[in-house]
Amino acid sequence: MTHSGTRLRRGAVTAAVVGALIAAAAGCTARGTTATASVPAAVDATHATASPSPSGPATGGVRTLTPAVTRQLDASVRQVMGEAGVPGVTVGLWTHGQGTYVRSFGAADRSDGRKMSPDLYTRIGSETKTFTVTALLKLVAEGRVGLDDPIGRYVGGVPGGDGITLRDLAGMRSGLFNYTDDPAFFKALTSDPQRPFTPPQLLSYAFGHRPLFPPGRKFSYSNTNLILLGMVVERAGGMPAADYIRENVLAPAGMDHTLLPADAAFPVPHAQGYTDQTASGAVEETAGWNPSWAWTAGAMISNLDDLHTWARTVATGVLPDGTTLIGSTTQKQRLTTLPTTIPGAGYGLGIFDVQGWIGHNGSMPGYESLTVYLPSAQATLVVLLNTDISHDGAEPSTLVGEAVTKIVSPGHVFDLPAQHAAR
Repeated sequence: MTHSGTRLRRGAVTAAVVGALIAAAAGCTARGTTATASVPAAVDATHATASPSPSGPATGGVRTLTPAVTRQLDASVRQVMGEAGVPGVTVGLWTHGQGTYVRSFGAADRSDGRKMSPDLYTRIGSETKTFTVTALLKLVAEGRVGLDDPIGRYVGGVPGGDGITLRDLAGMRSGLFNYTDDPAFFKALTSDPQRPFTPPQLLSYAFGHRPLFPPGRKFSYSNTNLILLGMVVERAGGMPAADYIRENVLAPAGMDHTLLPADAAFPVPHAQGYTDQTASGAVEETAGWNPSWAWTAGAMISNLDDLHTWARTVATGVLPDGTTLIGSTTQKQRLTTLPTTIPGAGYGLGIFDVQGWIGHNGSMPGYESLTVYLPSAQATLVVLLNTDISHDGAEPSTLVGEAVTKIVSPGHVFDLPAQHAAR
């Protein structure tokens, strides 16, 4: 998959291009650009149910999770794990009246053989962006900020900040250099993965480079954008970003196991993470790495149950109790897409749509995740892994997501390819 936001590589930190909005609805225009809008091992833990209907494609294009389909899923996930060398993975698939599939496979920690399980906390990388942008949209709905406000109104020292809007930042069209692509940043992080970073320090790596293009001209995935939006949330919200997100996004959704940490603290139980994005290129354990370098672009922690809740909430703007988190007008803006550098892909405001699956992926050293919702079938897919080591240029979360959706939603296959240019 295109790399999910906060991915590192030897010699350069890689940014994840996370998009793919295969558009479906009405057209829109941004700075003169016309675009379309999309609204729309042994099994360690098993919780699978199925209705008695046939196993072929059903309403919304999702197959009923019969025992035969469940066996197909088990075999396919195990095959990906074996081929890609994935230590452990949890897959959650929830459908509307066609069954539920929740499985964990493999090891949570290779050192002691502890098994992967659905109750583990995990680092969710760039899925954080969906929460940060939701916080921003709450402030927009309250009239405290405007999507077309310039970032220079809230944060000083941004190159061209008077011409870059909050919409440009949320839609990855600011042109600002991605700080995680700076070699000096990569060296600083990998030489001491436990060190803390502040938002101004992160921005200093970005602002040492000229903007890539004038704002609004094209798509370029940049974690710098979300650091700036985190600072806007703090200024306009009147409190730390972690507190604003908790009080205005997580609490209304009932997500008690999701947080934006202030340091390297990692709630238990959690899996050990494994990465080759290190100073030496050797595989290292990452559970103790400090995620402050990703902050509101990628530092959040969650678990399977909370991400199950979030998938539908972020894709629809509606809370589990049926009340509104984000109003329809603002939600429509969130799901309005513009072209990206990836063929057949587009990106909204901190969210993507791949063949109808709406949501986001995430990658941090040692961890990957995928949380998406298919409105046509009211289906949710969550994939959690304890490695980010790519296989033949593909993200392990994409490999699992593609394997699952080829079976359960053959008309909606999550097949976003990795693009070297996006790293």
